[in-house]
Amino acid sequence: MRRNRQSLFALILLAVFVLAGIGYVVVPFLNDRKTSTEATSEGSAGAGSSTPTFTKEGEVVFISGGAAIKKIDVEVAENEAERNQGLMYRSYMPDSVGMLFIFEQSEPQSFWMKNTIIPLDILYVNENKEIVYIHKNTTPYSEQSLPSYENAQYVVEVNAGFTDRYGIKVGDSISF
Repeated sequence: MRRNRQSLFALILLAVFVLAGIGYVVVPFLNDRKTSTEATSEGSAGAGSSTPTFTKEGEVVFISGGAAIKKIDVEVAENEAERNQGLMYRSYMPDSVGMLFIFEQSEPQSFWMKNTIIPLDILYVNENKEIVYIHKNTTPYSEQSLPSYENAQYVVEVNAGFTDRYGIKVGDSISF
């Protein structure tokens, strides 16, 4: 009788370990499928969803002395909701992409890094498409105001260090 109880206990214990092992493998797989589906269906959704995916909506060319320095693919934020979302919640961005913000008029602008995971270079650009100020290597999640100091109608956000890598500076210009 004692041997049967030990065998039954061993079988129950084995079943628990097998079920736990299956759960360890299957549950993360199902979660990955769910977040992948959410990212595809929600695109640039905000908090509570997975990392927004990049959607090319245009190109920006950085120009110095009349010569093109570097071209990147951009998402365009041209309405208030898109501008408010910006690059928040993105855990990665290739060096070949960025975001172009378009405002209705040229005036002082100010951005912050709230809910922005990756450090950025933020370039303020006036109505003549000249770069008037660059905030380099901004601090993720910071709520510190990062002002343009001059009127700006466009803002370009790229990965931190981008402007130094390509020699982009105040006085250079963009085209899109």
